Amino acid sequence: MVAALASAGLSDVVEICEVECLGGCDEPASIGLQAKDRATYVFSGVNVNSDGSDIAETCKTYLDAKDGWIENALACGRLRHLLRARIPALKTSD
Repeated sequence: MVAALASAGLSDVVEICEVECLGGCDEPASIGLQAKDRATYVFSGVNVNSDGSDIAETCKTYLDAKDGWIENALACGRLRHLLRARIPALKTSD
């Protein structure tokens, strides 16, 4: 996954953080995408080795989407079938 992110030019844009639990206990691995003022996504059943290119494409699609809301997930490959939660960005007043 790290190599795929680097290959996609995302090493300086995407930060990988390990956390204890994303609630996908029955699945081998879960990942989340989260950023300020953007939607949050949770995927489970991810294989961080073989799904690396799909993870990178999903990150690129997420960063290109208005407010992080992915309208067309075809570029996400297998990950589009592993989506467990899509939460809209919080709207805050300045």
